[in-house]
Amino acid sequence: MNKTFITKAINEAWKYQFLTYPNPAVGACVVKDNNILSTQAHKLAGMPHAEVNAIKEAFLKLNYNEHLNGLTSSNNIHKYLIKNHNNIFHDCEIYVTLEPCNHIGKTPSCANLLKELNFKKVYVGTLDTNKNASGGVDTLINTGIDVEVLNDKRCDDLLYPFTLWQKDKFLFFKLAIREDGSCDGGYITTQDSLDLVHEIRTKLDLLIIGGNTVKIDRPTLDSRFAKINKACDIMIYSKLKEFDKTIPLFNVPNRKVTISDNIENIKSNFIMIEGGFNLLNIVKSKINMLMLFVSHKKKSKNIFNIEKEGFKIVHSYYINEYDEILFCKYIK
Repeated sequence: MNKTFITKAINEAWKYQFLTYPNPAVGACVVKDNNILSTQAHKLAGMPHAEVNAIKEAFLKLNYNEHLNGLTSSNNIHKYLIKNHNNIFHDCEIYVTLEPCNHIGKTPSCANLLKELNFKKVYVGTLDTNKNASGGVDTLINTGIDVEVLNDKRCDDLLYPFTLWQKDKFLFFKLAIREDGSCDGGYITTQDSLDLVHEIRTKLDLLIIGGNTVKIDRPTLDSRFAKINKACDIMIYSKLKEFDKTIPLFNVPNRKVTISDNIENIKSNFIMIEGGFNLLNIVKSKINMLMLFVSHKKKSKNIFNIEKEGFKIVHSYYINEYDEILFCKYIK
């Protein structure tokens, strides 16, 4: 087993963390003769899973086909590959961060696809805790396919939000800072980061914002930079019960706005808090994860260390030349 390949799959999946809600973020890497043919991820609920995206790309690299290239439906891709694979993957391995799904839901079973394509070996980062989808490893083993479960903690970290919002709720905090830790003065990061935040907002059940931010910044908190401008509901975290209703966030169509100083009893499953360090320090013991956007555009001699604030970095990547995204857990 080459750890590089599961690492590639993990890194690709993190780029779509939160965007796949209510599905988990999953990555896959197809390898032949120790060379990577493709690395892909699940990108949107209802769309092809990571294995399907990776296998399609690998097939096109080995045997380009215009018809397959134009297919976007998971069901159609499955059918085409099963009918036309001609045992092309018999000497290939696939690395998947999560056990291939064993059921037919909005998309067909990935375990069945791998079984039909007769991969040489399947590496599984971690087993699926979802009883409705689990069992893919057994299906593959019973077919005679060599399967190795890696029990990679990094895959468990990747799956962490999914395991929480499945059982109850997942609450994370979004914060944007510069290298020195400052977070004042309007937009900090680039448009790429702003686009990502707006895409995430379209997936949320609830967005929480501090009362002081509402009064001072008078935000809209919409999703105008997303592919689909879908407004999520808002909770203003404040002891005050009255706010100026001309503030733009109150006037976004199809949105419910509530005001409360209690985040303990929220019934929503997928919740983001947006704010600065003052709000973070108040709620950090209650959140499950911090998503930190760090702008490196303005260089600083004083580099801010989030771990000194009691957070452990689980994963990080650069979305572009300037913006780094860190996923962190509070450990104190």
